[in-house]
Amino acid sequence: MRLVLVGPPGAGKGTQAQFIASHLAVPGISTGDIFRANVTQKTPLGLEAKRYMDAGDLVPDEVTINMVRDRLAESDAVDGFLLDGFPRTVPQAVALDKLLVDLGFSLDLVLELVVDDDEVIRRLSGRRMCRSCGRIWHVEFEPTVKPGVCDNCQGELFQRDDDNPTTIANRLREYAEKTAPLVDFYGAQGKLVGIDATGPVEDITNRAIDALRSYGG
Repeated sequence: MRLVLVGPPGAGKGTQAQFIASHLAVPGISTGDIFRANVTQKTPLGLEAKRYMDAGDLVPDEVTINMVRDRLAESDAVDGFLLDGFPRTVPQAVALDKLLVDLGFSLDLVLELVVDDDEVIRRLSGRRMCRSCGRIWHVEFEPTVKPGVCDNCQGELFQRDDDNPTTIANRLREYAEKTAPLVDFYGAQGKLVGIDATGPVEDITNRAIDALRSYGG
């Protein structure tokens, strides 16, 4: 199967992408991984992307799409893939459709992880990172024995800037403006399936897999 996973920040896309891709025996492909690989390997696209990033500018869609094209053309993606983090906008989705036609593929399904804003803020604002070992804890879901102190190394825990409620609210607004329209775009194609992304990770995975089974996955 060829899938796209969408959902707001804090919906658990990275975690679910890993489990779903493993279940389907297809590569889970994130745009973050694609960018890092191209930059690290100093590919022509990686060098071009780095120029924009070093200047503090957004990498143009054309560069991102060409990176995705190269990755989907690799042998392990011939029989299927799961894309996480791309497309982020309707223009990118249109470009992806064209890219897949050029490769002789088509998208089978888009899984939307559905979670409300209050739950996202609850999940992300409760995260705490250890300054020493980098381990991430959660004040509600995975608290340390001693508040503010890492159980692993006794390092100090802190809240990252992008996990404060104000920043999270801004990220959610950006998602609503730029990425949420993908729901209507793929819904109009009859390819969208919504998954309740609340509750234990395993329950969410099972819901996603049950949905895929109904579509032959």
